[in-house]
Amino acid sequence: MYTPTVNAPAGGRVGTFLSGFGSGVGLLFRGLGIYARNPRLVLLGIIPGLLSGALYLAAFGTLIYFVSDLAELITPFADDWAGWARDVVRLIAALAFLGLGGLLGVLTFTAITLFIGDPFYERISERVEARYGGVPDEIEAPWWRSLRRSLVDSARLLVRSVLIGIPLFVAGFIPIVGQFVVPVVAALVAGWFLAVELVGVPFYRRGLRLPDRRRVLRANRPLALGFGVAVFLCFLIPLGAVLLMPAAVAGAALLARRTLGQSIAADSSNTAESNTAESNTAESNTAESTGAGTTGAQPTVEG
Repeated sequence: MYTPTVNAPAGGRVGTFLSGFGSGVGLLFRGLGIYARNPRLVLLGIIPGLLSGALYLAAFGTLIYFVSDLAELITPFADDWAGWARDVVRLIAALAFLGLGGLLGVLTFTAITLFIGDPFYERISERVEARYGGVPDEIEAPWWRSLRRSLVDSARLLVRSVLIGIPLFVAGFIPIVGQFVVPVVAALVAGWFLAVELVGVPFYRRGLRLPDRRRVLRANRPLALGFGVAVFLCFLIPLGAVLLMPAAVAGAALLARRTLGQSIAADSSNTAESNTAESNTAESNTAESTGAGTTGAQPTVEG
């Protein structure tokens, strides 16, 4: 079903990784192009994102409002310190809270928005795959069964992301490392989880579950990371998650096809339409030439 990556020589591994990473970034932009050029997809995708966006903006605004109180709550040992030392420690604590909130917000936003907009995003994914030939042997499952599986898998991913996010939160208190290394690691971790989450719909369509997603994406890790990190960085832009979630769903359909060894090289529907048009034109020309020949020819009667 999919082609595992082949171990490259040590000297070429970095280049191979960067090439795959760049291709993954490109899949997001291809999904954005498909989405932006189709007004119907825009209408399908905007409603769930707006609802989730309003919910998460309110939650993050609440966190910003209370972040200083939270910083004081977890740093009681600094109460008797000099003013500047106390302020520095609590500033680091506040930044760590905001960083953790942003990381968990991006990860849970994807799961919640996919839950709210499941029928909308499934239609977007279907239409994207239809452009490239559709899904062979597609499995039709009742909506309630798909919803149940999606909730279970999303919960499992959420638990994993929280378990990884907590150590990153603690590491955020380490000077320099917390401000420079942790954000890079967090982007890679969040990108991976986003990629695994977003390909859920096209994988379900093929009867594949969460373990299958992880296995297939691990075999194409640079590609999955490039796509996921690009989505993560776009989601950090104000309103980026609201506006770009449908494009991310479209790009995830391309990622699923690519990792499962199915073509995304040509627009099958357009090619089919073009071939049909050429065929109709050829038939029309043949009919016209035949008609012209028949009109111009004089029947020969044998006496």
